[in-house]
Amino acid sequence: MPIHLLHAADFHLDAPFASLSADRSAQRRSEQRELLGRLADVARSRGADAVLLSGDLFDSGELYAETGQALVRALGQTGCPVFITPGNHDFYSAHSPYARLAWPDNVHTFTTAALEAVKLEGLGCTIWGAAFTAPGREDSPLEGFRAPEDGGMHIGVLHGDVEGRGRYSPLSTQQIADSGLTYLALGHIHARSGLQRAGGTTWAYPGCAEGRGFDELGDKGCLWLTVHEDGAVEEAFIPLARRRYRILEVDVTGDPASALLAALPEDGGEDIVRILLTGESGVEGLDLAPLEALAAHRFYSLTLRDETRVRHDLWERAGEDTLTGLFLRRMQDRLAAAGDEEERADLERAVRFGLSALEYREEPMV
Repeated sequence: MPIHLLHAADFHLDAPFASLSADRSAQRRSEQRELLGRLADVARSRGADAVLLSGDLFDSGELYAETGQALVRALGQTGCPVFITPGNHDFYSAHSPYARLAWPDNVHTFTTAALEAVKLEGLGCTIWGAAFTAPGREDSPLEGFRAPEDGGMHIGVLHGDVEGRGRYSPLSTQQIADSGLTYLALGHIHARSGLQRAGGTTWAYPGCAEGRGFDELGDKGCLWLTVHEDGAVEEAFIPLARRRYRILEVDVTGDPASALLAALPEDGGEDIVRILLTGESGVEGLDLAPLEALAAHRFYSLTLRDETRVRHDLWERAGEDTLTGLFLRRMQDRLAAAGDEEERADLERAVRFGLSALEYREEPMV
């Protein structure tokens, strides 16, 4: 029979959210605690056989008391064994939250740099894991490792950097292929990888469970995995995060206010959004305050960035005795002979791109 695993990583609980106000930062940390409850609900409602948490569960060794309580309560409600491998942000030590908290009986934290094994007898499955025991780790726990060929499934839970060259437990794809693991649940990389293969081993990063900045865009959550006896693995992504970070680009040539309002998404009420204003304006630097007032109520948080360029007269150099002047005069003749507005618009666009080439500028595709 297949087994069902819930794989998540990089929660970074109690992150400072330094870019937000003090009140908003506190609210975001509270929402991270709610995320834990949603994780437990998914595990329980879907009937997970095990939950795998691949490191950086905490943002640091310091934890708010209410966060620790929420975590212990949520993991105790998953209805299945939970396996945690500490990462570089939340490495295991005698003073870490992993050593201080009173964990439920169903939670196992790997505490050594060497791989440990925990057998799940009823499932014919063995879970292997190793911990960061310092902020950095330059060796690989998979170096020289090979799971026993005993007819059972072997699942790995590690925090590390596939093909990395740094100090965060670099793992080579050859080591993964040689490991004999059926599935390797990884953490550390905050972007979702999708299922990858190295030899007979399937591996994946689920990405971070909650975006914390504009380098972590879109839906974030966990992976629901079905692992078959023949080694085949299927995945489904399950969103967990309440809020998304999003970057939108809006061309505000003409009427900035109207263009901005027309481009705002209807589904952004919970999102943290940065809007890049592009196109041409008639001034050097837009007044962003009134534009922000128009749009701010549509999002949890909004920032605008002015990336417009000052509008210039397309034809101001048409009288020059230069290649640019010749080009513009020829295009003026073609415009005068244009049959309709669509053709005129195409020709004006061609003039902009032509000027960009002649003036060594880059014209955006608008």
